[in-house]
Amino acid sequence: MAEITEFTLAQRFSMIALNAQRSNMITKVKKISLRAMAAAVVLEVYLDDGLTGTNGKIQPVTRTGENASSKVSAYRELILNGVSSKARGRQHDLSWWLKHASSLSKRKLARFELAMAKTLSDLGGLEEIPNLLGCDMFYESAGVSIKEYRCPIDEYTRITEGFRAEILEDGPVSDDTVCLLWLLRESGCLPDLFSRNELDLVAARMIGLDSSNPLAHTIFPIDIYRGWEFAIKHVLRMKKTFVRTSVGTGMLFLFPLLDRTQAVFIETEAWFSNSKQRLEAVKERLEAQGHVFTVLKDGEIPTIKIDNQVYEAVPHFVTVRIPIQGVRLLPKRPI
Repeated sequence: MAEITEFTLAQRFSMIALNAQRSNMITKVKKISLRAMAAAVVLEVYLDDGLTGTNGKIQPVTRTGENASSKVSAYRELILNGVSSKARGRQHDLSWWLKHASSLSKRKLARFELAMAKTLSDLGGLEEIPNLLGCDMFYESAGVSIKEYRCPIDEYTRITEGFRAEILEDGPVSDDTVCLLWLLRESGCLPDLFSRNELDLVAARMIGLDSSNPLAHTIFPIDIYRGWEFAIKHVLRMKKTFVRTSVGTGMLFLFPLLDRTQAVFIETEAWFSNSKQRLEAVKERLEAQGHVFTVLKDGEIPTIKIDNQVYEAVPHFVTVRIPIQGVRLLPKRPI
């Protein structure tokens, strides 16, 4: 039996946040993920007693030996060194560290992404695959090559389902889970993992944790996202409904802020009445592009899990010079 790798907090969050993101460019959407990933490093070090101080003021602990050559040292050092240079030798509270880590320059975030991606790749927690847009008729016909990250299916399921169970079921919540909940909130990834009805339970759970868990009470009121970046996502998603709760400010629960893929159009030879042939055309295109998929539901509008995302295959046509029938893959949430 293969040994299960125990990933750190920052690694697990990065596997969720980078999954289905383009690997060869920093989009506005991915920058939100990278900011939260940088904050995840601070929380990881904080939980690992790598930050110390008094009266709520903290600074990094200098360590040598085994920790200096560990799998996590490269990405940790990039973030801690970047933030420490702003501290100018003074101690600051956790909120200061989280906000300054998440506001590092694009150049430093890009270096951090490469370090984290290499660490995860070496551990078998991340790989590069063709972006799903490569299956789109217009992209494929133009010969456009786009790459994206994919967390291994089994590992992604293990991480996300374990987290979901701990949040939705009664019982104690670990510090790791409290941090992951906050990170998913700040990165806008919660709707990737929870249905609309479940998000009401998540909001209630956060309110309960805020009043009963010291770590939650410390970090839940902190927000690190930038309004203008989220505004861009609002324009892209064209959705305005959101929920504000007493835990922190501006919590966005009801829509995914990370639009991980556009709706993909796959042309078919079968007319709309033949759902079986439409589905076969979709499967052939996905196989040719190297995607892992499972048909969750057959019928006129099949549901397909592609890599770690779930889509509905809706009959559709586009008009160029002549109408072209096909299938439009529309993201379906939650996973």
